[in-house]
Amino acid sequence: MDFVQIISFLVLGTFTGFAAGLLGIGGGMLMVPFITMLLSAQGFPREIVVHVAIATSLSTIMFTSLSSVRAHHRRGAVVWPIVKLLAPGILIGSWIGPWIGAQLDASALALFFAVFVGFSATQMLLDKKPSPTRELPKAPGMLGAGSVIGVLSGLVGAGGGFVSVPFMTWCNVKIHNAVATSAALGFPIALAGTLSNIYFGMQEPGLPTGSLGFIYLPALLVISIASVLTAPLGAKVAHALPVKSLKKVFAVVLYLLAGYMLYKAFR
Repeated sequence: MDFVQIISFLVLGTFTGFAAGLLGIGGGMLMVPFITMLLSAQGFPREIVVHVAIATSLSTIMFTSLSSVRAHHRRGAVVWPIVKLLAPGILIGSWIGPWIGAQLDASALALFFAVFVGFSATQMLLDKKPSPTRELPKAPGMLGAGSVIGVLSGLVGAGGGFVSVPFMTWCNVKIHNAVATSAALGFPIALAGTLSNIYFGMQEPGLPTGSLGFIYLPALLVISIASVLTAPLGAKVAHALPVKSLKKVFAVVLYLLAGYMLYKAFR
């Protein structure tokens, strides 16, 4: 990488790290299009560049989530029993997500995500109150929910916050706790997805120098350094914002993500 590319990846890591701490998202869906653009400029083969971008994005979340969750845990906001119940399903789903992605039509998948994420954003923006009697499901239901979160995250290289935060708030988990708990869930998502991308990528011919499976190590290093430094700042801002403001910020981010997925579906 040249100097301009290093600076570009540092800037990207700075913003996504802040977003991870603020909203409990790994930043993956924000990173993927920008990593794709930067790697394309480096001459990465067109047929693998998106896959490499998704894999590299997911791998950075391992480091970002640890930094983010440490800051949230200090404030007592992480609901660890929820993490314990969702993590097994997440590990399973995040491993198979990258494999499933190769079997599905990309346009149909992108359209599904756009509709789902747009619906979640609308629910959060309208601040519709869930039924006061609604609670998180029991262990089998949480295993299923974790598997869905893991599969979706593995498919798009994201930390799962775009699914887990709306799911938890729908089940009457307070938004600040949902964001903090989602940050904790980012690590098992990223770990399983990263190992899966390394395993399946090792069988891919023609990957550029510096790749470990589908992961491009130079980009991983630069982005991770920046994101680890800014994630605690995002977490601090999250706890300073009132609930309604935090929901609006999250909804706007979800709409942007939905718009990007619509673009991918119809391009």
